[in-house]
Amino acid sequence: MPNQLSNQTLSTQTASSFITLAVAPAKVIRGCNILQVAATEIAKLGSRPLIVAGNSTVAISQENLQPILEAQNLHVAQASYGADCAEASLKALRKAAKEHKADVIIGIGGGKALDTAKLVAHQLDLPVATIPTSAATCAAWTALSNVYSEDGAFLYDVALSRCPDLLILDYDLIQTAPQHTLVAGIGDAIAKWYEASVSSGHLEQTLIISAVQQARVLRDILFQKSAIALQQPGSEAWREVVDATVLLAGVIGGLGGAQCRTVAAHAVHNGLTHIAGHSSIHGEKVAYGILVQLRLEEMVQGNQLATASRQQLLKFYAEIGLPQKLGDLGLGNITLGELQTAAEIALTPQSDIHRLPFKVALEQLMAAMVSTTAPTDSRDSVHRVSTRGISDEVEE
Repeated sequence: MPNQLSNQTLSTQTASSFITLAVAPAKVIRGCNILQVAATEIAKLGSRPLIVAGNSTVAISQENLQPILEAQNLHVAQASYGADCAEASLKALRKAAKEHKADVIIGIGGGKALDTAKLVAHQLDLPVATIPTSAATCAAWTALSNVYSEDGAFLYDVALSRCPDLLILDYDLIQTAPQHTLVAGIGDAIAKWYEASVSSGHLEQTLIISAVQQARVLRDILFQKSAIALQQPGSEAWREVVDATVLLAGVIGGLGGAQCRTVAAHAVHNGLTHIAGHSSIHGEKVAYGILVQLRLEEMVQGNQLATASRQQLLKFYAEIGLPQKLGDLGLGNITLGELQTAAEIALTPQSDIHRLPFKVALEQLMAAMVSTTAPTDSRDSVHRVSTRGISDEVEE
């Protein structure tokens, strides 16, 4: 429960000076084969848990989690969220929770399962525990849920009242996930530096300075350890990278707030979901979006540091298998109309892309999206790139 401020304290503040931050889960448990310990902690939150899982993780939950919870004399029910954190599934899960008389929600699975569980718990004012089964996102940590359409198109996000009450990071469980999920998590996490530094690197608030510097540390950890981690699953380096993608990435958003969380890379992701559906996962789209953001900084601002950063990332992406261009996302045959649709959604008035320190026009964004692998000596100005030029890169 939040601390209650006295009337005297309130009288010394102005309304605009209040900032609410949901920094971290109330408790984080991490280790190998720790679900047994976690069950005891879940029992402290409630006795009638509803487990929210995806279609692919229901079996994992039934085999690994449910028996342990039942051994704690908990009355367990399970429900699948389907393919996306969508309004229809949220409604169905709220109904299931009420019918079960659930007093705690448990999310187990990837980012969308955890986002769904967090949002259902938020809507019902129930405690929530998150158990990630991959290291693809920091969703297990954050006080944020993204809502999608049934077809996988991003619709809106919801700021939650608090981070999860319990986060259970079981390395053995994470290691069962396909390796490409960790690769995607690296892409999602490393975006924190490129987005936070451009939106908030100039700010002087103590916690935002801390968040930006943590984003730099996160980037350096991933540059140094990702390749080794992917070669040696389960190793110390692998666990450090998992901690970086699931935990440290969440810390940055918690300390820095929305201002540090997302800029152009995530905005491009949101646009791509409207044309790519489920052909690639969140972190892959975000990783590509970083290259688009850096390309915009090059083309619009003439930023040579952005050029060097993009080339560094292209080399890193090639080493670990992150997408460098639209074709790598399964969009090699994208049409000009589809490209424009994605760009228009990324540029909607409420989009995070407007946290960039410059304005971005539709044609500029489209040009950046088709030139993420441009050589370093490219002197193309976005002002000289026409829609006709863009169409040379995509099918009409």
